[in-house]
This record gives sequence, structure tokens and C-alpha cells, in this order.
Amino acid sequence: MTDWINMLYVRLLTGFTSLKNQKGQGLVEYALILVLIAVVVIAIMTTLGAKTNNVFKNVSDAMNK
Repeated sequence: MTDWINMLYVRLLTGFTSLKNQKGQGLVEYALILVLIAVVVIAIMTTLGAKTNNVFKNVSDAMNK
């Protein structure tokens, strides 16, 4: 009986340890995804920023004529 309880205890401990490792790994994966999204957003905003500036400049020039 005590062997069975000891085995169960060891399995529970090793199960919780592997869950902790998986949670840390998941956190790193989410951080990498957020960094990738941030890089893509910065690239898009840089590209659209120049185009948007040109549009407003054209509108401003047309209004000044």
C-alpha cells in the first residue's frame, strides 16, 4: 500500500515539474510571437507613414492653390 502511495507521489511531483517547464516554454513562445508582431507593425507603419505624409502634402498643396 505504501509503495503505491509513494509511486503516486513521485508521479505527481514529476508531473508538476514538467508542467512548470511547459509553462515557461509557452511564455517564451508568446514573447517571440509578440516581438514578431511588433516588428511587422513597425515595418508597416514605416511604409504607410511615408505614403500618408505624401497624401497629406498633396492635399495641402491643392488647398493652397
